[in-house]
Amino acid sequence: MADVAVRAGVSGQTVSRVVNDSPRVDPSTRARVEAAMAELGYRPHRAARALRTGRTRTIGIVVSTLATVGNFRMLQAVADAASARGYALAVVTATGPETLADAFAQLHDHGVDGALVLNEATAIARDAAAPDGLRLVVVDSPADDRFGVVGSDHAGGARAATAHLLAAGHGTVWHLAGPAGSYAAAERERGWREQLGDRPVPDPVRGDWSAASGHSVGGLLAERPDVTAVFVANDQMALGLLRALADAGRRVPDDVAVVGFDDVPDAADFRPPLTTVRQDFDRLGEQAVSALVDAIDGAAPTASLTSTHLVVRDSAP
Repeated sequence: MADVAVRAGVSGQTVSRVVNDSPRVDPSTRARVEAAMAELGYRPHRAARALRTGRTRTIGIVVSTLATVGNFRMLQAVADAASARGYALAVVTATGPETLADAFAQLHDHGVDGALVLNEATAIARDAAAPDGLRLVVVDSPADDRFGVVGSDHAGGARAATAHLLAAGHGTVWHLAGPAGSYAAAERERGWREQLGDRPVPDPVRGDWSAASGHSVGGLLAERPDVTAVFVANDQMALGLLRALADAGRRVPDDVAVVGFDDVPDAADFRPPLTTVRQDFDRLGEQAVSALVDAIDGAAPTASLTSTHLVVRDSAP
């Protein structure tokens, strides 16, 4: 650090402020110090800094699974946002209250500064007590004064998808819903129901987020001639539904219009290209990490909602 200070022409205290992301550094000075660090190959020693500051600059991540596209994309967004702030990640899985207690214990052993609970795992976290002193932010959960909450506007996106299909002249819109117990699935179903208003509300069929489940339960919809428009709770299940409709000889969008949710990178390459609701995972990850860092610094828990928007393609023009 002394060598960096000499190379940059600043004090050791200024180098320390740069290393610890203090806002009390002029941008041009920060750039000069960072250039000197790069030239000298200087990297802060995380363990030594933890001994001095009491912080490891490590964020814990609790997930129920990484097999779903939503969880994977959210983890990638969080990893990018954490890296930009100089934080490392420790990832653990939990599928129930008992495994959540083990997950929190693992994170405590890692000495994390705080933890994010992602998507389906939040339902478990709402019924469990985190270890004393562990700051938490959960993704996709009702507001709760015990921890910070960030999420996408699932209900708003579902309303936009349903309104788009109704505007095309369909008498009602069917729904291929996500799994029971998922907050995101429940919010998307709520938005769909609200937008239908006084129109007939068909019984939803329910999948497990996978394309295979979309094909299996989507077959029930494909066989019904009165089904002309379907809002699907995620793009993977929509992919399965497209196959089920093709198997039944139903053309998309001529016979059945289909709208998904998430706007996965492959959605534009489905046949036909999928109309879907886009989640801004990058923004969601940044908001989650920002809220957690604020909580680590002593801020009170807050709740925020990230907007979604409809991307119109050929499956429901």
